[in-house]
Amino acid sequence: MDPAAPSSSTLTAPASSRPDVSVIVPVYNEEESLPPLWEALKAALDRFGRPWEVIFCDDGSKDRSPELLRALAATDPRIKVVLFRRNFGQSAAMAAGFDHASGRILVPIDADLQNDPGDIGRLIESMETRGIDVVKGWRKKRQDAYWTKTLPSRIANRLISRVTGVPLHDYGCTLTAYRAEIAKDIRLYGEMHRFLPAFAHWAGGRVGELEVQHHPRRWGTSKYTLAKTFRVILDILTVRFLVGYSTKPLYFFGRVAFVMLALGMLSGTWTFLKKLLYGYPLYTDPFFLAAIFCTIMGVQVLGMGLLSELMTRVYYEAQKKPPYHVRERIGLDGPDEAPAPSPSRWPG
Repeated sequence: MDPAAPSSSTLTAPASSRPDVSVIVPVYNEEESLPPLWEALKAALDRFGRPWEVIFCDDGSKDRSPELLRALAATDPRIKVVLFRRNFGQSAAMAAGFDHASGRILVPIDADLQNDPGDIGRLIESMETRGIDVVKGWRKKRQDAYWTKTLPSRIANRLISRVTGVPLHDYGCTLTAYRAEIAKDIRLYGEMHRFLPAFAHWAGGRVGELEVQHHPRRWGTSKYTLAKTFRVILDILTVRFLVGYSTKPLYFFGRVAFVMLALGMLSGTWTFLKKLLYGYPLYTDPFFLAAIFCTIMGVQVLGMGLLSELMTRVYYEAQKKPPYHVRERIGLDGPDEAPAPSPSRWPG
């Protein structure tokens, strides 16, 4: 018997015309955990009692995961499957899930069953009770190796919280509840999925967290490597630039340019003063070379800032992307009478 074959009750499960909850599962080489994961998700979501769907996004798995997902999808209309042609990364898998989800609330969860599907309902209830837009799972009692995973993760979480200004204990926990209008308004590139709560906060969303369960890994191997901890630093720089300067890049480049020009002016002034007062030759004075270098670099960086401003305006105006995010419209014409501009997929 195929391990993906569900119980007979699954075959008769009714499909809802519009799900309220969309669970998004990025999958990469998880053939052993998929059947028990589906049974756990089905039991937890049925118990929660709202219309739901599960979207499995296979990120180019090389094992039997795609075949198992096809078999599962044939047994229950609430299962949706997206199969990538190759491995694009977890951020791409989550983005595909957000794009294909139709629920009012989106909940990504890992496929390895270290996250507990029973916490999905708790996250959604916490979101609605507190009136917020994002509830991040917090694996307070994490069941992972301390020195190679838990400790580096804690250091990264503190660094991210400090730089982004959004204090959370566990940015690395996939299990999170998002309102669809927030999650669908964010584009994900590279490995930026861990920064989704920060992006949501900067777009005007209200973010909170809730302690969730965490189980030891039972199947497969971890996709986490220690090298990913160092990538977080580069990602933080990218996120900080996108958030602070995506619509005004000249502010960033201009600061650097003014510093370089100021250093060039000071170096040049000091060089000429030494020439006038003490007769030092210009061509042997290192400050003279520093003045030339700093001035040239300042002009180049300023030019880059101006070109970035031009590209930013072309980008937003060509695609009619508004540089703002609307939470609610009151007393305005409906979309049939006065269509609103296409929503901005932030950042970028």
